[in-house]
Amino acid sequence: MALRIGIDVGGTHTDAVILDGENRLVAAVKTPTTPDVTTGIAKSLREVIAAGKIDPSGIEAAMLGTTHCTNAIVERRRLSRIGLLRIGKPATTAIKPYRAFPEDLKKALGDIWFIVGGGHEYDGREITPLDEDEVRRAGEEMKRLHVEAVAVCSVFSPVCPDHEVRAAEILRETLDPDTPITLSHEIGSIGLLERENASALNAALIRVAETAVKAFREAMRDAGVEEAELYLTQNDGTLMNVEYALKYPIRTVASGPTNSIRGAAYLTGTRNGIVVDIGGTTTLVGALTDGFPRESAVAVEIGGVRTNFRMPDLIAISCGGGTIVKEGEGGVELGPESLGYRLVEEGMAWGGKTLTTTDVALAAGYAEINDPRCNPERLRGLDPKLIQKAVEKIVSTVEEAIDRMKTSPEPVPVVLVGGGGIIIPKSQYDKIKGVSQVIRPEHFQYANAIGAAIAEVSGEIDRIFSLEHETRTKALEDAKEMARREAVKAGAREETVKIVHVEEIPLAYLPGNAVRIRVKASGELAL
Repeated sequence: MALRIGIDVGGTHTDAVILDGENRLVAAVKTPTTPDVTTGIAKSLREVIAAGKIDPSGIEAAMLGTTHCTNAIVERRRLSRIGLLRIGKPATTAIKPYRAFPEDLKKALGDIWFIVGGGHEYDGREITPLDEDEVRRAGEEMKRLHVEAVAVCSVFSPVCPDHEVRAAEILRETLDPDTPITLSHEIGSIGLLERENASALNAALIRVAETAVKAFREAMRDAGVEEAELYLTQNDGTLMNVEYALKYPIRTVASGPTNSIRGAAYLTGTRNGIVVDIGGTTTLVGALTDGFPRESAVAVEIGGVRTNFRMPDLIAISCGGGTIVKEGEGGVELGPESLGYRLVEEGMAWGGKTLTTTDVALAAGYAEINDPRCNPERLRGLDPKLIQKAVEKIVSTVEEAIDRMKTSPEPVPVVLVGGGGIIIPKSQYDKIKGVSQVIRPEHFQYANAIGAAIAEVSGEIDRIFSLEHETRTKALEDAKEMARREAVKAGAREETVKIVHVEEIPLAYLPGNAVRIRVKASGELAL
């Protein structure tokens, strides 16, 4: 029997599930997330195999949604010292690279950059030829400064990547052969500075991803599943094989919430609606569009840096299962502090002294927790009025986030998932405004790991096409074919790849007949 393991790392818990060939749940576990992440992943892997009582050799694939890269950016730790090469002199010299980076992040990356002659217009015409001598000198200086990775970004490279590709060839002649090189046209879309920022972060994360993958492979070997194919989840709700993930590690950033959204879609059959994922520390609210997470339409900050890299459209609120509840002058307040995994040590129902949203749910009588250490009797002395106000505050906070995520006044279905989902009472579902129905599916607490296990593999392109020399139909077909190729490169079985999203944006502000085309293709794993 073909089996899959899905693992998703959250801020409080690491969840793991095993699914059979029909995507039926065989086993599921929830373990505390450890500070180094890897230890918690290894523990959840061992425990879910034991819980399923299965032969590890029957596991064909393991899908991992990890926070290694997100944590590295947030903590400014383990990032590589990189060299950044911008191709765009003299047109782009007014704004220097890293200008909008926080100082501590700039320092962590080394603040080593060069601007050389070259670049293209929006329609693919050269602005100036690539100055190969300048590129070579930049490479020699990078080698002298001991950079560990390189990012190359050229003006309008998503339209014509030739200068980036040639610059990389020259740099490989100069630098150590194993120095990773990130090309911006493979990372971001139109918008030089944001694409450059995303490419710099990607280059800085490659060593982090290599370390994480090595550790996870060791954990798989220790658990007896070393023969299984390893995939990482990316932040559009799909998978990528290890080789692809090591080249584009930035695509793992914010993959956890998208795993939950995909899991919610699978568990309920909902194609369009709102997903509310209540974890231990925060609640993340996202939108489902045709079964996939809706992408953010604006530039997104990663670690304090603006990027135009694809990211899910999410709202985060400090209202998780471990969120601390306080009574202030203005009424009941939620967070932003959270006990997180310390809930079972410091929460009132566990004998601690801190009131949390989970304690509120237990005191109100609408939640049950299967933990012998948890005793709701410890909550009997709480003021009933305080509990009622706290319940109302929890519901209104989530209700407001749902309203912000909606794009029309029409009522929408809401899927409630995540281990902290018990903090919203079923008696309140009908009272949430702007919602047609609230669904809390079976296995809701494992939606994130299930989303990782059932995910497909995708490829995406975002290009500007000039329609002066080719037809719109030809441009669309070319874009679709590029997206299909990207999906296959990421690990999809070619005969299963289908186009799942096409977007055309006429660019009236550019001379000539130009159009921006975004296409996403998706297919089944090539196991």
